[in-house]
Amino acid sequence: MTKETLAAAQAAPDAHSSSDTPIPVTVAYGDGIGPEITEAVVRVLEAAGAPLRYDVIDIGKSAYERGITSGIPDEAWDAIRENKVLLKGPITTPQGGGYKSLNVTLRKALSLFANVRQAKAYTPFVDSHHPEMNVVVIRENEEDLYAGIEHQQTREVSQILKLITRPGSERIIRYAFEYARAYGRQKVTCMTKDNIMKHTDGLFHTVFDEVAAEYPDIESDHQIIDIGAARVAAQPEQFDVIVTLNLYGDILSDITAQIAGSVGLAGSANIGSDVAMFEAVHGSAPDIAGRGIANPSGLLVAATQMLVHLGASDVAQTIKNAWLKTLEDGIHPADIYREGLSEREVGTEAFTDAIIDRLGDEPSTLQPVRYRSGGIHVEPSPTPEQEKVLRGIDVFIDWDGAGRDPDVIGQGLEEAAGTVDWQLKMITNRGVKVYPGGLPETFWTDHWRCRFLPGDTDAIPFDRVLDLLGALHGAGWDVIKTEHLYTFDGRRAYSLGQGE
Repeated sequence: MTKETLAAAQAAPDAHSSSDTPIPVTVAYGDGIGPEITEAVVRVLEAAGAPLRYDVIDIGKSAYERGITSGIPDEAWDAIRENKVLLKGPITTPQGGGYKSLNVTLRKALSLFANVRQAKAYTPFVDSHHPEMNVVVIRENEEDLYAGIEHQQTREVSQILKLITRPGSERIIRYAFEYARAYGRQKVTCMTKDNIMKHTDGLFHTVFDEVAAEYPDIESDHQIIDIGAARVAAQPEQFDVIVTLNLYGDILSDITAQIAGSVGLAGSANIGSDVAMFEAVHGSAPDIAGRGIANPSGLLVAATQMLVHLGASDVAQTIKNAWLKTLEDGIHPADIYREGLSEREVGTEAFTDAIIDRLGDEPSTLQPVRYRSGGIHVEPSPTPEQEKVLRGIDVFIDWDGAGRDPDVIGQGLEEAAGTVDWQLKMITNRGVKVYPGGLPETFWTDHWRCRFLPGDTDAIPFDRVLDLLGALHGAGWDVIKTEHLYTFDGRRAYSLGQGE
């Protein structure tokens, strides 16, 4: 079945045995080996009676060559947004020329907040150094440092904003627990660095504890990301589902993929509130395109994730178990074929035929999969009302005078602030307190955080802030940035300086 005839074939009234009304999904065949492996996956879906109808779109290389820098023409956007689900073959992004990453564009434009990657060993049938490994990394996909809000405001210092939200944290954490239930998993581990970043990572950890209490059937724990990542690399079999922030999840996904020994067998899902995208982890491999030897396993695993997402868990279970049985029987494509481990080396078509022949069978050595019906649904709670009170302000100064002596800048700022009844509480440099009472061994840059508190009241009207900034500017200080210091329901919502 070719992609030109796919849509017509799927529209037939008797095309599916498990649903009277097929679910529409958008399919992109992709580039390189994409058309071959997508064709194979669709054959398996059809043979298993997946309750789907396919709308084919052209994105990637052909769109780039038409001058569409995103790789996604308008009609493709329409189909993706209408059907809500995209099964995507691997895409080739041209080098240079200002072309944008298609995956990044899709994730950001469609608010695909969760990236889901499983790394599993299939020993003894596929070689791996960690034969018991079966871990899923669920990575928050939109926030954290990857928001990309960066500035350089002095000659020596650049900064980036780390943005963590309560709704974003709850959404990804709740998804992780719902995923664990849907896939029959037992434990969810949260990884943060909240021993250092107490307000950003601390918020994520707090929300994790709150959500975990609603899932008493799922074991939960928290680990600091540095030791947690080391444990994942050394003993991945200790972990089941890991949920974490964007940067940490990016790193952990690569660690788990590297040590599993089965990157070519891994699928990936990007989940949003409205739209979801499913794809193989690997790329388009143009060097082997058209040779009939590509392994469709990664995209097939992604397709089973898609079926669970859509609520067709029974079909997903049938396909995944048939695929596992095929691996167990030693029928392997070239990329995983090993003398002594494999029985027969096959191409894409023969491997697909072998999976179809085993639909309804289950593996006997590998663990059969069991999925919960009903799909995965996430509804974050509303953020509670809180009393927000302005208590002070951090003013950032670019200053390179007087040998960068903290006493000089401190005394000068105190004099200017005193004219409008503000007090200088402290100055930090790279987060370390240097005034009053800093140490001469501390290294100083030209970037100074200066914390001011009002001299006569706890709550501050905003015009008092303007008075302070006017006084500092009038005294000749180069104000480059400000951060307001708030409390929420009396809780301090800003960090102390090191040594404060």
